[in-house]
Amino acid sequence: MNYLSRNFLNENIKDLNNITCGKLEKLPEKIIQFGEGNFLRAFVDWQINKLNSKNLFNGSVVVVQPIKNGTVDILNEQDGLYTSIQRGIINDKLIENYEIITCISRGLNPYTNWQAYLDLAKVDTIKYIISNTTEAGISYTKTDTIPDSCPDSFPAKLTMLLYYRYNYSKGSKNAGYRIIPCELIESNGDRLKEIILQHSKDWNLEEKFIEWVDKYNSFYNTLVDRIVPGYPKDEITILENKLGYKDKLLVSSEIFHLWVIQSDSNLKRELPFHKADLNVIWTDDITPYRTLKVRILNGLHTTFTIPSILLGNETVKQSMDDSLINKMIQIALFEEIIPTLNFTKSEIEKYASAVLERFRNPFIKHYLISITLNSISKFKVRVLPTILKYYEIKGKLPQVTVFSFACLLRWYMITKDEKNNFITKYNNKCYLVNDEQNILNYFFETFLNKSNSIKDYVETILSNKSLWDDDLTKIDGMVETIVKYLKVINENNFDIVLQNLLEKNK
Repeated sequence: MNYLSRNFLNENIKDLNNITCGKLEKLPEKIIQFGEGNFLRAFVDWQINKLNSKNLFNGSVVVVQPIKNGTVDILNEQDGLYTSIQRGIINDKLIENYEIITCISRGLNPYTNWQAYLDLAKVDTIKYIISNTTEAGISYTKTDTIPDSCPDSFPAKLTMLLYYRYNYSKGSKNAGYRIIPCELIESNGDRLKEIILQHSKDWNLEEKFIEWVDKYNSFYNTLVDRIVPGYPKDEITILENKLGYKDKLLVSSEIFHLWVIQSDSNLKRELPFHKADLNVIWTDDITPYRTLKVRILNGLHTTFTIPSILLGNETVKQSMDDSLINKMIQIALFEEIIPTLNFTKSEIEKYASAVLERFRNPFIKHYLISITLNSISKFKVRVLPTILKYYEIKGKLPQVTVFSFACLLRWYMITKDEKNNFITKYNNKCYLVNDEQNILNYFFETFLNKSNSIKDYVETILSNKSLWDDDLTKIDGMVETIVKYLKVINENNFDIVLQNLLEKNK
């Protein structure tokens, strides 16, 4: 069986059954995309493919690998092609869509070809920049001089690209980019712009460049929503036999999708997603959409993921079918998260019901371990605001979400295996812990130094303002409650611990 490629499609496209294929002709490069991961390919590129198929955009995407270890080499091996599968149940009817995405022109690794990356600034047809480098990606790392090779941070990379664009265009006001970040942080566009301007000042770049960035580049706040489990490894043989070819980048997602963009009318005209029947909302205030989505969908994911893993589950669907985790989800959602949200009851209940239904999607094998990536920054953004708001309103701690916090700190009691990977151990099982290197190093050293005292470990972590933007030890009962939960988690079977928690919170 052949791998997916342009040659394969040219020779076999007529023989493909029930598979939609995007345009195969070469299109001008109009978008630089930071990130080649499952989400962007199943969400943004899938939508650009829809626009191209309806002759509403007619542009291609250059994908930039944002970290040292990535998959642009595989993307290039397949000529930028991959298959997107969307599956779910709508009105009790099974829906399955198979589409070959063709809008990516090439992948580029700036760590191995820095100059080629900078040369993107000279591609006059490129007008848009889209990114998803996880919540941790839009962060500020101070450096005093302009880098002469690829920096690790995404904002630093983008600052360099803007500087080259500015110099190449001689500061033309028409050369600015429309920058659309998809990272799940509040005011993501505003925050990205703020960091870029700070880098510009740190590097002593000329004031006219800073003015050009500020005036002639547009940064948009956005919200994205689609569950994307990614590569369906457990059913790949069945799917490839059905498709008739191999695809290393095949990506599975749910059918539901939502993209909210805080924008002027110009961007809506340039990217007419609404004309392609895509669920894109243009608004002048993204805040209510973001709060609802982050606190409920993402907040629930982060709340139950680690407890469910410690209980022995592997997927979101298994978690929903597990009576203990399901009960945990119900209490967290209806008794702790929803009371902190300022929406009408009908709006919240409608969205909450839809989220639970999406979690039950039998065709989405969303592995819990994949959700644990960068769990510290995710918990800070998704769950901690619920805990703090609940405490503010009720004058006491929400026990289920605080228990989840304890599970998070248990997960980050990390050691190293023989291959020097960071791992956590529980009930004779080892789990790989994935996060930013500095976060992993910090927790490794903290646990190494504080392993003899759970209280010292908790106090050290909770008082670290760089993690939480505040000293959480100041909250009455927070340290004591998490220490109590950590002790019972370490001393008992996890199902007994969770059962006792839920019994007390009926």
